[in-house]
Amino acid sequence: MKRIWKGLLSLLLLMIIGAGALAAYGYMEMQPVKGAGQPVQLTISPGTGTASIAKLLEDQGLIKNSFMFKSYLKWKSQGSRFQAGVYEMQPGLTYDEIIQKLNSGDVVKAEMIRFTIPEGYTVKQMADRLAEAGYVDPEVFLDLAKEAEGIEGAVLAYVPAPAELNYRLEGYLFPETYELEKGSTEADIIARMLQETEKRIKSIPDFERKLEARGLDFNQLMTVASLVEREVVADSERALVAGVIYNRIAKDMKLEIDATVQYLLDKPKERLLYKDLQSVDSPYNTYMYKGLPPGPIAAPSLKSIEAALEPEASDYLFYVTKKDGSGEHLFAKTYAEHLQNIKKSKATAK
Repeated sequence: MKRIWKGLLSLLLLMIIGAGALAAYGYMEMQPVKGAGQPVQLTISPGTGTASIAKLLEDQGLIKNSFMFKSYLKWKSQGSRFQAGVYEMQPGLTYDEIIQKLNSGDVVKAEMIRFTIPEGYTVKQMADRLAEAGYVDPEVFLDLAKEAEGIEGAVLAYVPAPAELNYRLEGYLFPETYELEKGSTEADIIARMLQETEKRIKSIPDFERKLEARGLDFNQLMTVASLVEREVVADSERALVAGVIYNRIAKDMKLEIDATVQYLLDKPKERLLYKDLQSVDSPYNTYMYKGLPPGPIAAPSLKSIEAALEPEASDYLFYVTKKDGSGEHLFAKTYAEHLQNIKKSKATAK
């Protein structure tokens, strides 16, 4: 009997020693990997399971034992909130630190490009600025702006594609400061700018109702807004100039807006001459043709879009820029008053 008890005690002792050794082994396997080492970058694709993530961590030398890591996740009820992405981890992290990174999506920040498109820019000016920064091939950018082939965006449903348009996307690439991932294509950049236009339009209260009340389609509205953008410097005059444009259209008058001629020239001129006004036969030339141009001539600001949507009522049909450096205008109801304003403007020239 004594011999049996001794055997049982020996077996129990061996079991205790074995359990202790196993616990010690498990504890050691769960300890952070020693050594500073270089940061390790690993990519976790969408839909990757915890078993595959554990194996990836082990293969990259960030943990010692994938089985122990999976067991720890199960014990802690973790793993369901892991986020996909590219991670950078330093060897020596604890299990909890690794889990926290994966839960929070603490991914490597992508290298970004940053650029600003000023209000009133044409697509040609945009292409030149972006090409100068090394972000686009200007020819590719302009080809996409011309036809919008392969470009996606909800706003495109409202943008016509008539043959007389110089660029289908002229006026629809919103002027703003942008940040995109380095390596973004010309199509990526254009799509992002179209998204911004849609966002800004949606920010205008009751936009659809106001547009319907004006009796315009979206392209006509953006065309008026682009004219306002290129003609006006002072914000206080935007709605008033928009009103003058509508007044002239209502009276079947030519708009005779210099900016539409400047748009057609290879290089804008500081001062247009009469021969310039008649030099280009184009539906964009408002000195030759009545009504609005077939499309926008530049990228309007939100203020100009709002002015075109809700113009200031007046009887004015003419305006001339003051020569005093203010950028403001003198407005007139008749051509005779307009001629007097031209004289006043010249008299205040600096």
